[in-house]
Amino acid sequence: MGEQAFFDRMINHLRESCKYYTGYPKNLGPSRVIHFTSEREFVQLLHEGYPIVVAFTIRCNLTTHLDRVIEEAAAEFYPHVKFMRVECPKYPGFCISRQKKEYPFVEIFHSPEQASNQGRLADSNVTKYSVRVLPFNYDLSAYGFREFFKRHNIRSSDPK
Repeated sequence: MGEQAFFDRMINHLRESCKYYTGYPKNLGPSRVIHFTSEREFVQLLHEGYPIVVAFTIRCNLTTHLDRVIEEAAAEFYPHVKFMRVECPKYPGFCISRQKKEYPFVEIFHSPEQASNQGRLADSNVTKYSVRVLPFNYDLSAYGFREFFKRHNIRSSDPK
């Protein structure tokens, strides 16, 4: 009995002290992943100015690992980076526009800056934005996202 209590204390200490420990489920709190519902909502998120990590998935057993990684990364980088999950069978138009054939894949939409007004605008109420889309080709983990953000100079936390 005493051995079990020691083991529980040791695991609890490990969970609290080791940031990258993944042997047991972490208590991430409420989900920070936004589920895609419309392109309008996606554009509104872009206008907020935060980088958006979009996971284009299909519902199958192969995406359960990706779901866990996205949940963990979303909890770590909240609120400076938004994470969104798109179930492609439900929204085929949005996914087909990305012109990828294999699923799941991850892309990062970054720096929606107001484009300079070059030439004449047909409508003064129209705002143009330029968005960089970066394919994510790093390790699928919170560490991989951190290294990706660092390499591409994407601000993912408060400057310290």
